[in-house]
Amino acid sequence: MRNPLSKVVTEIEPSGIRKFFDIAAEMEDVISLGVGEPDFDTPWHIREEGIYSLEKGKTFYTSNSGLSELKEEISKYLKRRNNLDYDYKSEVLVTVGGSEAIDLALRAMVDPGDEVLVPQPSYVSYVPCVQLAGGKPVIIELEEKDQFKLTREKLEAAITEKTKILILAFPNNPTGAIMDHEDLAKIVDLIIDNDLYVITDEIYSELTFGKQHATIASFPGMKERTILINGFSKAYAMTGWRLGYTVGPKNIISQMTKIHQFAIMCAPTTSQYAAVEALRNGDDDVEFMRNSYDQRRKYIVNRLRNMGLECFEPEGAFYVFPSIKKFGISSEEFATELIKAERVAVVPGTAFGRSGEGFLRISYAYSIDNLKIALERIERFIKTL
Repeated sequence: MRNPLSKVVTEIEPSGIRKFFDIAAEMEDVISLGVGEPDFDTPWHIREEGIYSLEKGKTFYTSNSGLSELKEEISKYLKRRNNLDYDYKSEVLVTVGGSEAIDLALRAMVDPGDEVLVPQPSYVSYVPCVQLAGGKPVIIELEEKDQFKLTREKLEAAITEKTKILILAFPNNPTGAIMDHEDLAKIVDLIIDNDLYVITDEIYSELTFGKQHATIASFPGMKERTILINGFSKAYAMTGWRLGYTVGPKNIISQMTKIHQFAIMCAPTTSQYAAVEALRNGDDDVEFMRNSYDQRRKYIVNRLRNMGLECFEPEGAFYVFPSIKKFGISSEEFATELIKAERVAVVPGTAFGRSGEGFLRISYAYSIDNLKIALERIERFIKTL
């Protein structure tokens, strides 16, 4: 029999995040700090709106691009938060989570051989999605000495005649790094001068600490060459509702919508009605959760440093990325031995790219009580090394 499988697909490695999540699921008394999922319930008024939509029988398909009511609220939100103007009728697409939007953008924009710049460490989906779209991922290795920001020098060195797209993901998963307005300003002219497009994944935009979130789409000359992706999972604790969105130039969004139309039809109707309520009345919920994450962030950074681990202080998202280089073992080995010895699941930095070697991603989207127990176990494990 001929091989039934695609060579491109079989050569893609499985997610390093899911590997340790699956191991933890089969062990007793495991505290998992590996999955980026808020421990908060979706705020009640948002859940209630979803329930009400079901009670009213609103269980039909929406338009392919999403409920007009929701797209209008997304436009208002981006105007309120970033002073960006998008036509909700033609420049907004509602997707099944932010992950679908990443895939759609790359499939709509990449031709075979196009180079896509992927700064790493970064979310695990970018490189596989580039490969599935027929593009060539070009890795830019970010460094702790630069606070894991993309520098002008690193970007300039990576650009070639074949470069078409730069992926930006700040606040960053896994490092917690951000790029503020001043940081982004240093690379805008390079992007424009080299006629690049940007896919900016801003799913953690509401979770910044001490600094205001900035988007590259707000710079002169950038809105027309930027696809901005966001969603409801992290800010509103709506991971299971599977709802995201993307905005950008009409000609790109229309092609993304076409792919979405054939592959998905539309995002879940119940989730869309709930999201309208989230955008209209969810600001206080977001602030409450952000303040709680900030307290946990300060606690976990201080605790890790006190046990002797070097730890970059994150300014966004809900992850810390401590260094374990001093122990002379790989990130994979450290994470494997930790879960065996102390029943704590973390993710090796290499799950997010080669430059993640020597680091661990630890999520603090968990209760302080669980964090305290987990950190006691980590400290006990470190003393054995």
